[in-house]
Amino acid sequence: MSKLLEFARSPVAYVARRWTPSQRTVERATLTALVMSVVIVVTGGVVRLTGSGLGCETWPKCSGDSLIATPEMGLHGAIEFGNRLLTYVLSAAVGWAILAVRSAEPRRRDLSRLAWAQFWLVVANALMGGATVLMELNPYTVAAHFLLATALLTVAALTWLRAREGDEEPRPLAGARLRRLAWALVALCAALIVAGTVVTGTGPHAGDSSDVPRMQLMGWEAAARTHALLAWAVVGATVLLWLALRAVDAPRGPLARTRELFLVLMAQGVIGYVQYLTELPEVLVALHLFGSCLVWIAVLRVPLSLRERGLPPAAAGGAGAAPVPAASPLPAAPAGAAGGRWRPRERRRAGGGSPAAG
Repeated sequence: MSKLLEFARSPVAYVARRWTPSQRTVERATLTALVMSVVIVVTGGVVRLTGSGLGCETWPKCSGDSLIATPEMGLHGAIEFGNRLLTYVLSAAVGWAILAVRSAEPRRRDLSRLAWAQFWLVVANALMGGATVLMELNPYTVAAHFLLATALLTVAALTWLRAREGDEEPRPLAGARLRRLAWALVALCAALIVAGTVVTGTGPHAGDSSDVPRMQLMGWEAAARTHALLAWAVVGATVLLWLALRAVDAPRGPLARTRELFLVLMAQGVIGYVQYLTELPEVLVALHLFGSCLVWIAVLRVPLSLRERGLPPAAAGGAGAAPVPAASPLPAAPAGAAGGRWRPRERRRAGGGSPAAG
């Protein structure tokens, strides 16, 4: 009974006192949360592109008298409700990331904060999705919903990237001007994403077959041209950064990340122009939405590659953690092991683990 009460009081801390994941498990958990963040963005786009945005006419129920989609709602109801169910899969992925990060030794509090931030962003996205349905796909709430999903994608990417590096004081791998240029590139890409929401809000894919109002900021053609100009600005800044890195003989990592961003931008640009010239076929719009996620992840990796923070504590041998006695019947798992180890509560305390909630 005491263990049950302990679990009910703080399930994350309860698991953390009894399980130590390997470094590889932490990386896999954070990567899974990132992948699911991309999936939920793309499937949300599929809901809009198939005209299923109001397939469930209300929220949190699917209809006034049913929590789930019914056969009478047809394919649109099934698509919209299926996307809502994917939120639970995303929540499970984020929950695994939280447990893995919190249970790792030595404890990394900044990584725990990033993992927990994903949970709150999932909640915020669910509420904004409900508001979008209740406001009958108002284009401004649709844009806000996408930007919140991008915020989740940002934190998920940062969590994954931070899980793969250490906690040492950042050591710059390039000069201050190059680092500022890299962050300016991120800002340009953020403006590009915001402009993309305006293209969506003024374009023909309203998300439902009914007469959904569109944004009146500008016409669709003007919004698309503005988006294209910003895309070329991002490409230009990427090329400029790559040339500058080559000129100063920068390490291989920053050059590789910048080159990868350029390649993703080129592929995204081809899809963008083809969909523009072919009057926005749904398949290409969905591919473009997936590409925007890849571009954002790639651009976030660029400035982070311009500094070094050492190896993750677990991969480096768990510096700072108490060593496991040689005579222990439960030897420590290798840093690269795929799983982790489950051990009695007394062992965790002997190893210096904190019982505090994450």
